[in-house]
Amino acid sequence: MGIAERKLRQKEEVRCQIIDAAWKIVQEEGWQALSMRKIADRIEYSAPIIYGHFENKEALLQEFTRQGYRELYQWVIKAKEAKTDPAEQLEAIWMAYWDFAFANPAYYQLMFGVEIGCCEMKNGIPEAKAGMDMVGEILNELIASSKHPDADPCLKYYHLWSVVHGLISINLTRKFNGAPQATEEYEDLNKAILQDAIGGIISRIKG
Repeated sequence: MGIAERKLRQKEEVRCQIIDAAWKIVQEEGWQALSMRKIADRIEYSAPIIYGHFENKEALLQEFTRQGYRELYQWVIKAKEAKTDPAEQLEAIWMAYWDFAFANPAYYQLMFGVEIGCCEMKNGIPEAKAGMDMVGEILNELIASSKHPDADPCLKYYHLWSVVHGLISINLTRKFNGAPQATEEYEDLNKAILQDAIGGIISRIKG
């Protein structure tokens, strides 16, 4: 391995250490506690080294936002590919979205600004656009074969997203504010409400 390759590998290793340390801080103390100084102290590097990889905290948050959308896309594409009927695909995607949020609450919190300011760069993330485009294509297919082929797919998308995101936000806010852990019955009730709401919207789309 040449000198240039070794330096590149060492730089990447430090970058990974920074990201790992930041993630541990977030898991232990939340996004609000994250700071470049705290990361530097944890991995015992000087602050200039941290800033050499991420120019500020916002740049680091952007990296985590990218990671979150990449992970979310894997969840929803897997759900879509498990179904063939467009209506079933749509329901499966939104249920996978729900499951992702509670399996990855820190990512979801940052991506959508639950109890914190969200990172304002998701439009530049290919996976974020790909996920929206995928849902849009399914909605277009459903609408085209419905009794209301002139319906606005964008409106239907945000109708679905508002219902799902709203219920997720309510539950995550309870969690972040120290509410007791939800019982299995409570979680089942939330999923039943969600499925009923999604099913109702899809039924109205189909006409």
